[in-house]
Amino acid sequence: MRIDVALRDARSRLASSPSASLDAELLLCHVLKQTRTWLFTWSDRELDADQLVAFEALLARRQTGEPVAHLTGEREFFGRPFRVTADTLIPRPDTETLIDVALTLPLPKSATVVDLGTGTGAIGITLALEQPDWQVTLVDYSDAALQVAQYNAGQLGAPVRCVAGSWLTPCDGPFDLIVSNPPYIDAADHHLDEGDVRFEPRSALVAENHGLADLSDIVRQASGKLVDGGWLMLEHGFEQSEAVRTLLAEAGFDQVRTAQDLGGNDRVTLGRFASASS
Repeated sequence: MRIDVALRDARSRLASSPSASLDAELLLCHVLKQTRTWLFTWSDRELDADQLVAFEALLARRQTGEPVAHLTGEREFFGRPFRVTADTLIPRPDTETLIDVALTLPLPKSATVVDLGTGTGAIGITLALEQPDWQVTLVDYSDAALQVAQYNAGQLGAPVRCVAGSWLTPCDGPFDLIVSNPPYIDAADHHLDEGDVRFEPRSALVAENHGLADLSDIVRQASGKLVDGGWLMLEHGFEQSEAVRTLLAEAGFDQVRTAQDLGGNDRVTLGRFASASS
C-alpha cells in the first residue's frame, strides 16, 4: 500500500479524533522513523508488510483513545522531543506560555530555578536549555516520573539537578524562580473522562478543594524558599485565575498577574515575593 493511501485510510479510521490527520501522520512517522516532510515528499512509496502491520496496530490502539504520545513514546515541547510514559503528564502547547513568560522576567544571569512536579521535565529542562547560565532543579514525588525527567535531561543535554520529594519539602533554596504545573483539576470534573487525560496519572491531574489544594500548598511553601524579589509562577485551570491571584496576594506577593494561553484562556499566574522588611 502506498503511503498516501495508507494515510487516507487512517484519517478515515481516526475520524472521531479532532486531530485525525496529524495523528495518522505522527504514527506513520514513528513506524517509518521519518519526518512528516519525508512522508509528503515520498507519498507514492510502498509500505512493506511489516510496516503495515505495525501501523495497523498503532491505529487500533489510537481508535480506543490511547494518546499518540503514549503510542510513539514522545511529544514535542518548545521545539524539542521529550520522552513520555504513562507515569507522566503529556506536555501540552498551552504550558509553553509558562516558558514564554518566565524568559521575560528580570532575573539574575545565573538565576536559581526549581520546577515542582516536573513529570517529563519539560518545563525545567526547557528553561535550562533556553538560559544555560540558570541553575535548574527538577522535583517530583514520583520516582518513575523523575526517571523520565532524568532521561530527557540526558538526551537533550540539560545540566539540571533532579530531586525526589513533595513540592518544596526537599529543597533548601533560596530560589530566584519557582515554577510549577501542579494538579489542578477537581475530582468531579467531567473532562477527566474525555480525551488523553483518561490515560494520564490521576495523581498528576486531580487536587482536592476544587482543584486548588496543591496550588495552595505551593504558594504557602514558596515564601520561605524564595529570595527577596523572587518569582513564583503557577499553571492552573482557565477558571482558577482569580482564586490563584488571591492566594498569591494573601501570601504577600506583589506584581501579581495572569497570562493567557494560545487559546486566550487564563493559564499562568505569577507574583513577586517581597519580604516584610523590604
